[in-house]
Amino acid sequence: MLEALVCPRTQTVLSYDAARQELVSRAAGLAFPIRNGIPIMLIDEARRLD
Repeated sequence: MLEALVCPRTQTVLSYDAARQELVSRAAGLAFPIRNGIPIMLIDEARRLD
């Protein structure tokens, strides 16, 4: 299912970080959380990457 999801800001491919349970958009510099197995694809909920 990961192939079907893209970053809501840049429309680019996401990578899965299993250790942090996040979907990462390098292009946008954001990491979207996965809660209870559900990806939260809201920019306001995303963590900024350093």
